[in-house]
Amino acid sequence: MSDDAPDKRPIAVALGYDGSAAAPKVVASGRGAVAEQILALAFANGVRVREDADLAEILSAVDVDTEIPLEAFAAVAEILAYVYRANGRWPGDLEP
Repeated sequence: MSDDAPDKRPIAVALGYDGSAAAPKVVASGRGAVAEQILALAFANGVRVREDADLAEILSAVDVDTEIPLEAFAAVAEILAYVYRANGRWPGDLEP
């Protein structure tokens, strides 16, 4: 594979937000087998997964434990809104 050829291995990026930071952080990121492990853990723990290859490519360049870049904020906000709607809960809701 040449240096300018795109990497076709699957990408997975996990985000986390605890309310103490200004933006969500990348908590896990990987390609290939690591991406498959991230997805398997998400599915096993009931974490909602959304497929967005362009956003995953952008976020995969962000170091783990680093806030998402401003360029990705709108797309991540849309995904988080989807997840919160799907879960029927919003940040700050009290635990049942």
